[in-house]
Parts: sequence; C-alpha cells; structure tokens
Amino acid sequence: MFNFGLQLLSMNIDNNLVVQLLRDIKDPSTGQDIISMKMVSDLRIEGQSVSMQIASKTKDMEIRSKLYEEIHTKIIGQYPNADINLHFKDVSAAQTPLPQVKNLIAVASGKGGVGKSTVSVNLALSLQQQGYKVGILDADLYGPSIPTMLGLSGMRPKVQKLYGRNVIVPIDADGLHVMSIGFIVEPEQAVVLRGPRLGGIIKQFINETVWPELDFIIIDLPPGTGDIQLTMVQTIPLTGVVMVTTPQQVAIIDAVKAMNMFRLDNIGVPILGVVENMSWFTPAELPDNKYKIFGEGGGQKLSLMAKSVLLGQVPLIQSAREGGDKGKPAVTQDGHAFKGIFQTISQKLIYQINLRNEAHGPTQIVQTS
Repeated sequence: MFNFGLQLLSMNIDNNLVVQLLRDIKDPSTGQDIISMKMVSDLRIEGQSVSMQIASKTKDMEIRSKLYEEIHTKIIGQYPNADINLHFKDVSAAQTPLPQVKNLIAVASGKGGVGKSTVSVNLALSLQQQGYKVGILDADLYGPSIPTMLGLSGMRPKVQKLYGRNVIVPIDADGLHVMSIGFIVEPEQAVVLRGPRLGGIIKQFINETVWPELDFIIIDLPPGTGDIQLTMVQTIPLTGVVMVTTPQQVAIIDAVKAMNMFRLDNIGVPILGVVENMSWFTPAELPDNKYKIFGEGGGQKLSLMAKSVLLGQVPLIQSAREGGDKGKPAVTQDGHAFKGIFQTISQKLIYQINLRNEAHGPTQIVQTS
C-alpha cells in the first residue's frame, strides 16, 4: 500500500487535463475562460513541472496575483506535487476590449422616430433565429426602449465579483444577451447626463460587463452625432454601421449627416448597408395594398450616397408596433410578414460583413490626443 501511494504521488501530469482545468479560470478583462481567450501559451509539462505564459492586458499586480493563485490552486488540487512556473506577458491595452465578440454592428439614424430600435431588435432576433450567438447593447441612454420591446421591463442585471472588482452580467433573454440603462433606472426616471457621464456609462457597458462569446453585438445608438457615438468609436472597433431611415426627404437629410460622421477619415467605420423603414403602410384588412405615406426611394438614395447597399424595405404594419409595445417583437411571431423581411435583411447583412472582413482589416479604435 505504501509503494502504491508513492506511485500515485509521482504520476505523470496529463496535458489535456491541465488544459481542462485552465478552462475554469476566468480572464479578468472579459470574464471568459483563459483558454478560449487564447491567454495561455508555451504550456510545457516535463515530469512534475508545469510551465506556461499568460498574456495579460492588465498590469495591476493585485489582479495578476489573484489570477496566479487561481491557476496554482486549480492545478495543485489535481496534482499536489506539481511544480508550477507561470510567467505573465504584457499585451497591448489598445486591443479590442471585447475579443470574445466577432462583430460589433452599430445601428444608427440621423433623427429620432424612424424605427431604429425596432430594426435593432428584430435584426438581432433574426440573426439569433439563424443560429448565431447574439447580444444587443442599448446605447440610447436618453430613450432606452429595448427592455420594453423585448418584454424585459423591471428586470435588473446581476453584479458579480471578478478578481475583486464588480462586473455586470447582461440579462439573458432566451439566449439573447441584453444590456441597457433601462435595466438600471426606473421607467419614469429622467436620465439627465452630460458628455463625460454619458461616456462613462457606455464604457462601463463595454469594459465592466461580462459579455459571453458572441458572433454579433447589435448596438442601438441614439439618433444624431453626439457624445455617445464619439465614445463608441473611441472605445471599440466597430465592424460597421447599418443606417436606418424612412423614405422621407427630411429623414434622408439628417441620415446623411450621421452617416458622414462614420465616414470621416479619422473615424473610418464602414457603412454596411441601409434599412428603409416605414416604406409603405399596409392595413390588416387590405394586405395587398401599399400606401407610400412617406414617399419612396429614400433608402436607395442613401445607400448610393454611402456607396453601400439597400439591405431591405420594412413596411409600416400596425401589428409590428403592437408587438414591440407588448414585448413580443414581430419576428418572433409565426407567420408575421416581418419574419421573412428581416431574414432577408440579416442574410444580406451577413454577406456584407463577410465581404468587409475579407477585404479589410479590423476597424481601428479612434485615438484621442
């Protein structure tokens, strides 16, 4: 029995098991496991010796010490005789704060009231229905409508500790990961914020929120070209922008201004396409009729000015508005016209994203002097 115990103590360390153990260790920056985040390199096992390098964006020695302790405790718990040698390797803090998210898509408009949030919600859900992992960030801090449209009013995100700091966990709405200031303030509470505070909240939703691994985050921006838009391009490398407009000339004039902000040389965010909302009105009792209340051709005109494409035209349908008010978006309703319309829009968007990613490198975060 004594010899058998010695044999157990000196058993070889399994490389695959060590990797599995490390999958339980969280990255201090993203909350994802350090294997998925590709933080571990040069993992070597020789006898009872385990050595590795850990790529870390944070230089906070207290956080690094806690991370070392987590790794050490996890491996020693399985292999008590292991000799662990761990070295930290600095990586640039300028890298994207959301490396676990493949595509960051902003939905923008020049003016309010064109249905930008409706497009954001139905687009996100349509992508999810096609099997993609999707999140939605409600960046419209003055008018956060995403909680209402998704039937999440009154819910509060959880806060958890990650290496001694508080982080926010997005609300999981049937697999759609959602964050909004609407989860934090009361529905009737006026949001009175100026530039620095606005920017601080947006950065918190990005840097202090543990988003899971996602194919897309759809970002519902406020209308116009204000502090929130500037903070966004200074904080994350947007994959691109979807512009939303109505066919109306007034909406097009404002949309061009918003679009041109993203196209400035020092910003350089691609316009992936245009969605024309409220293209026509179709009453329920006359499903074949199209009344073009706001004119026509606006979306096509804007897409040509953007040197991009018209992703689709969305009609004005009463049941779609009712669904948004009740927290039951139109694309989730079987047989609703929006389901097919947004499936086409999302498929065209995916094609545009693939073209953009094949032809160009990642968008650079705008540097401030």
